[in-house]
Amino acid sequence: MKQSKEKPLLRRGGFTFKQFFVGHDRCGMKVTTDGVILGGWTNVTSCRRILDIGTGTGLLALMLAQRSEQQVMIDAVEIDLAACQQAQENVQASPWRQRIRVFHQDIADYAEIADSGYDLIISNPPYFPEGTDCRDESRAKARYTHILSHQNLLMYVDKLLAPQGRFSVMLPCASGEQLEKQALEMGWFVARRTWVCDVPDKAPYIVLLELSRAPLLCDEQKLITHQPGRKDYTETFKQLAKDFYLAL
Repeated sequence: MKQSKEKPLLRRGGFTFKQFFVGHDRCGMKVTTDGVILGGWTNVTSCRRILDIGTGTGLLALMLAQRSEQQVMIDAVEIDLAACQQAQENVQASPWRQRIRVFHQDIADYAEIADSGYDLIISNPPYFPEGTDCRDESRAKARYTHILSHQNLLMYVDKLLAPQGRFSVMLPCASGEQLEKQALEMGWFVARRTWVCDVPDKAPYIVLLELSRAPLLCDEQKLITHQPGRKDYTETFKQLAKDFYLAL
């Protein structure tokens, strides 16, 4: 996709990317490097319809719109009203306002009324277990697994995904292993698995998973985001984020 030649103006209350701005001052979850990793890593080839579950700021929907062809339509679902409204504003201010729809809805309700057949479903889902203290209600809603359990998430994805579709998800390593186990028990297969590390000598802290119903040989990789000492990004991360980060 062609990038805009105009230099974006830096704005407060959010994060400025090369082609769009993501306001996040009214969202429980802010723009993070992890979210950018998931949006850049996810495979968008052969997609016509994409669904973003728990869109938050709309970051993933916007990233996938930039990376995909003009005919690809993207739906995004968000349960938190303030986050949904901000995601809608972010979309309306973007170059892809005609291709992205943001719904204020629980995914459980959305799954009952939406047409199935999404070629790709993506989610940066809740991952803090119930009982973890969080003083911010919107942040809790965005992150706690008692709002949307992994088993229920997999069930809704199974209902909405096309037979040959893909499900892309990011989780802390322990939670990712639990979701993967549940997915395998439900008949899913792991097509891609990427462990993400801050620096070469540190253990992975998150895992990216691409699940499919078709039996595929898993492509397993490791992504290191920073050089030793965290002085600079690795070339691998730069390639993943170069179309988005102003500094790359």
